[in-house]
Order: sequence, then structure tokens, then C-alpha cells
Amino acid sequence: MPTILGQNQYGKAENRVVRITRDGDTHHIKDLNVSVALSGDMEDVHYSGSNANVLPTDTTKNTVFAFAKEHGIESAEQFGIHLARHFVSSQEPIKVARIRIEEYAWERIATSDGNSKFIGADEVKHSFVRKGQETRTSQITYDGEKWEVVSGLKDLTVMNSTNSEFWGYVKDRYTTLKEAYDRILATDVSARWRYNWTDDEERMPNWEKSYEQTRKHMLQAFAETYSLSLQQTLYQMGSRIINNRSEIDEIRFSLPNNHHFLVDLEPFGLKNDNEVYFAADRPYGLIEATVLRDGVEPKIPVDMTNL
Repeated sequence: MPTILGQNQYGKAENRVVRITRDGDTHHIKDLNVSVALSGDMEDVHYSGSNANVLPTDTTKNTVFAFAKEHGIESAEQFGIHLARHFVSSQEPIKVARIRIEEYAWERIATSDGNSKFIGADEVKHSFVRKGQETRTSQITYDGEKWEVVSGLKDLTVMNSTNSEFWGYVKDRYTTLKEAYDRILATDVSARWRYNWTDDEERMPNWEKSYEQTRKHMLQAFAETYSLSLQQTLYQMGSRIINNRSEIDEIRFSLPNNHHFLVDLEPFGLKNDNEVYFAADRPYGLIEATVLRDGVEPKIPVDMTNL
């Protein structure tokens, strides 16, 4: 039976690049994990093995590091835009470039006055500790004319110790879960949001400010929603972002319900008044949904692992 080639792409994945910007004694860190995927006129290399249209993946790796020097890293999005534009515009066979980036955040280490004086400085500005919170993500796709920027985060762990209920649900012969009128609500937020910036003629968003503000609205909505379900909280988080950030048209969440079960202390003669819980890591409920600006078509893949 004859066969034909379907969708294909290639590139260098997970290039770890750390860029130090030295502003006198004050240093700044950008720590990225950059994956490059290129597609275009690549039929010959698959059918006959001809590499005439193939830019080596090693070259894409070198480009990532060279661009960190030449362009710096203002933001993950801006760095990805530089790379995508370069690959599409400099290599005729390449029609689409997709750049995926994870950013790992660092914060300065606060030092004591004694230690500062010991090294002869009023303040240490070059020592950092890796933040233990979320990983920032970005995906930039360019076809030579239009851009698609999907940013996001993962592993942002949040908890409400009250103001959460779950009751009135469907019950059948297999239902054992008791209704809860005061429960812990905890999740590890994974989110992707799509910007409506698609053209070089349009004003580009301030990527750093947009991320900070989106994260802020996400957390505020989580904290301020009296939750009757994790689905309700998810929708409030997405709505808050869409209503406050005009540059974002679509956001998709994947929220595991990190269950906390009250421990039965009665065998020990103790009353558990919503104080002691067993934190179960699995299995967990998984709540996923997309929130859109009215009139906008969804474009973020339903299966977020395809991002």
C-alpha cells in the first residue's frame, strides 16, 4: 500500500540558556529552557535522505546561545519572537517556526549587614535563590506573516483553607463521598493564554507586565471566590483575566483537585473540627476548561500537553 508523508517538524529541544546582565554591581538573571521546531519543504530529506533543505539542529542550538548575547533576553516572548523571525526569514525552505520556552525564576538573596560588610559591599546584588513557585511558559509560532503567542505557567500551587463547599451532586450506588460545606480547596494551576497580537503592524504587548498582571488577577480571583465547585473557581479566574487584560482573548486551565480528607480521630477519643487532614496526591479530580472573550474562536489545543 503506498504511503505519503504527513505533518513533520524538526529542531533542537531543551536548550538551557542562562543570560547574566551586569548593570555595574547589580546583576540580573534570565534562565530559559528553549525548544525550536521548524517545518516547511522537508519532503526530500524524508523520502530520499537529501539534506539540501535541512538546517542542522546543532545550528539552531548555536543560534539560541548567540541570540542570547546579540539580543539579550528582555522576556521569554520577545526572545522567542527574535528566534522565530530569524529562522523563517533566513531559510527559504523553512515556512513555520515554533519556539517553546520555559522560564525559571530567581530572586535575590537577602544578606545580613555583617556579611555585607565582610565582603566590602553595602548590599550583595549578585547572589540568587531559585524560586520554588511556578514555571513560566511561552510558545511563539511564526509563518512569515502572522504570529501566535501563547504564554502561561505551570506548577503554581494554591490553597484556600475555607470558603469552599461541594454538595448537591449526582449520587448513585457507587457514591461514597460525603457532602462538604467547609473544605480545603487546593490545586496546582496549569494555564495557557493566547494573545490577540498577531501582526508586526500592531502594537506589541508589554510581555513582562502582562505576565505579572495576569498572574495577579488569577491569584486574586482564586482567593476572592467563595467556591461551590472548582469549576466555578476556574471560570472566575479566567473571566477576571479576560475582563482586565485586553491583550488576551483566550485562556485555558488544567486544575487538579488536590484532595484533603478529614482524618477520623474518633478512635483516639479526639474530635477533628476541620483541623487535621490527609493530603492525597492521587488519584485526583482533574478540571479543565477554556474561557474566551465573547465572539472569539478557541485556538488553544484542548489537550494542553500538545502545547
